[in-house]
Amino acid sequence: MNAAANSAARARYLERLQRPLALIEQAIAAGREPPPLAELARAAHFSPFHFHRLYRALCGEALGATVARLRMLAALQALRDARVRVTDVALAAGYDTPQAFARAFRQQLGRTPSELRADAAALDAAIVSLGATPAATPRPALRVEVVSVAPLRLLARHNVGDARDLDRVYTALFESAGELGLLDALLGIYGRPAQDARDVAPADYAFDCALAFSRALPASLPAGLSVLELGGGTYARVRHVGDYDGLDAEVEALLRDWLPDSGYALRDAPLFHHYLDDPEQVAVEALRSDVYVPVARDGADESAARPPGPSA
Repeated sequence: MNAAANSAARARYLERLQRPLALIEQAIAAGREPPPLAELARAAHFSPFHFHRLYRALCGEALGATVARLRMLAALQALRDARVRVTDVALAAGYDTPQAFARAFRQQLGRTPSELRADAAALDAAIVSLGATPAATPRPALRVEVVSVAPLRLLARHNVGDARDLDRVYTALFESAGELGLLDALLGIYGRPAQDARDVAPADYAFDCALAFSRALPASLPAGLSVLELGGGTYARVRHVGDYDGLDAEVEALLRDWLPDSGYALRDAPLFHHYLDDPEQVAVEALRSDVYVPVARDGADESAARPPGPSA
């Protein structure tokens, strides 16, 4: 693609993200909760699987951070009117109590609402600052490969909780595989994150730990185990070297720096990780992991690239 086409492609992505942003702004202005993620994804014509990641990558902040920033911006704008009580400002901006508003205000701005209201110049500066969307930090060029992945049937254990506990979950999964007589047929170690770990509370992080084998899985599995199906289609693959904590940032860079100008669109399927090294035998800084993000040629298979709905 030439430079003009690249610029146009990126602009189209950003234009589509303006639609959910407008819905959030309208809800905050009306004193309502913002629409749920699925509705925001539909407004942008992006898959709910990937919307939160794509939003963070292209907008420079998580969706929750946008909501918090716009709520505070609405509150600052309301504070300009000296006739409006601080309590009413807090409730109109969507805060449950004036105390919650005051805490958020001090954490973000370092002053109380009354103090900032009394300083017109500082209030105006804060409004300008919060009204600006954060700029994404550029990263070195990624080496992305587009590959075809055969369908995978994996032995999996689902976990909801702190990502730091996943070592324990994988240990239990390996023990279960040994009890099933499968370890001598091990082909690979995989993981499927439901979210970007940075966007949810640790206790709510959902993740599937999975193992691939060269033999078929038993028809009946013990409690706590399941069959996870991944692959089957085209994926953008990028290799990460280092701590597993950096995998979400690797996906963010792919979505921000490669996808808009690639000629590909996201498919309505989950991404997954393939862990190539044993962390008990390889130093953390040398661990290799491949991230697979599902894609299709942009415009070649719209039903795969986007959820049902009107075209963009």
